[in-house]
Formats: sequence, C-alpha cells, structure tokens
Amino acid sequence: MAKNSVDMEDIQTVDLMSELLRRMKCASKPDKRLVFIGPPGSGKGTQSPVIKDEFCLCHLSTGDMLRAAVAAKSPLGVKAKEAMDKGELVSDDLVVGIMDEAMNRPKCQKGFILDGFPRTVTQAEKLDEMLNRRGAQIDKVLNFAIDDSVLEERITGRWIHPSSGRSYHTKFAPPKVPGVDDVTGEPLIQRKDDNADVLRSRLDAFHKQTQPVIDYYAKKGNLVNIPAEKAPEEVTKVVKKAVST
Repeated sequence: MAKNSVDMEDIQTVDLMSELLRRMKCASKPDKRLVFIGPPGSGKGTQSPVIKDEFCLCHLSTGDMLRAAVAAKSPLGVKAKEAMDKGELVSDDLVVGIMDEAMNRPKCQKGFILDGFPRTVTQAEKLDEMLNRRGAQIDKVLNFAIDDSVLEERITGRWIHPSSGRSYHTKFAPPKVPGVDDVTGEPLIQRKDDNADVLRSRLDAFHKQTQPVIDYYAKKGNLVNIPAEKAPEEVTKVVKKAVST
C-alpha cells in the first residue's frame, strides 16, 4: 500500500481521477512484455500507442530512457552522460540497467513495449538475463515484416508542411494541390532522409544488424511475423490477435 501512496504523490491533482480510472481498468489485464522489431516506415510507431493503451503497457524507447535517466541524474544516468560527453557509445550493461530502473514505474506495472532494442544478439541476451532476475521473460516479439520496395514507395512519397507538421503522401494521402499544404497554401517539403538512396542504406544496415536478433527469438519460439504491408487497421487486428494469444 505504501508503494501506491508514493506513486500517487507524483501525480498532479487534476490527473488523479484519470490515473485511478486507468488503474481500475488495467487491474484485470494480463501482463505482457513485448518487443517490436521493424525497419523505418514499417508502422511500428503507428501500432505502439494502440497496443500500449489497449493492454495498459508502457512504451520504452532507449533514447527516451537515456535522456530521462541523464535528466534525473540517477547513478546510471550520470555514467551514461559521462560516456555520451566523451562521444562514446553507452554500454549495453548501462542501457539494460537503465531499462531495469524504468520498469519500476507504475505505468510499466502490466508490462512494456520495447521499441528499438535489442539491436544485437548480445543485447537480447543481456535483456533476457535482466528479466530472468525479475522472474519475467519476453512474451512476444513482433517482427513488422515488409518488402523493401513497399517501404521505398511509402517513404519517398512523404511530404511535410514544416510549421504545422501536417504530412501528406503523393499516392496514399495527396494534398489537394500537388506540393502545397491544404490549409495554408504554403509549400510542402521532403525530409532529407526521405529519399531512395538514404533509405536503401538504412535498410541494408537494419537487415544486417537485426536479422540475427530475429533468428535468436525465432529459435526461442516467441517470434510473430506481422504482415506490415497491409493497411494500418488490418495490421492492428493482426497485432492485437498476436499479443492476446
């Protein structure tokens, strides 16, 4: 009971009722520990918030966790900042340690979605070791499988209105006038990374780095391949079914 009272102290009064309602709704949900794997443009970012809310999970991204740990000046955060200040990569042990701390947050009580981690088999093994110490394990690894040519069409067709963040797609969601924002009439731009050459190099790097991780989880029997080329609503149905079973 004491732990809950401490948790509640961190919540603004205006948010207290919604937090209590969230906890009541989530009390009956089963625990889920998920890993989402997929190349840029595969739809992970679209599905994560839906699954997070549906199953009362927290979304853990290594970048966000590192920034939060550094800002909080936790012992691990201080070590991570030292590494980053020197221009060094933060070690796998440090990242997993910060992840271990993040899992103690109330919103992670029912489990988590890991996005962007693990990227290597060594990281996957260290993650398993940390979860084993907690008496837990990864339940499902969802691999957002999609052909590179489909990704190329998705990403190279994206256009952005810089000041509002509105996004368009030449094929799937075109503006009323090509190259022009529907609301303001201002010109649209393409991000520098949203071109075929940059995308191909990112995809090559992704496949080389991630395939061994996919193989690692396939051997463990908890990998589910998601047909990510389908429409987002269809993908959501497949993902929900995969997570529920």
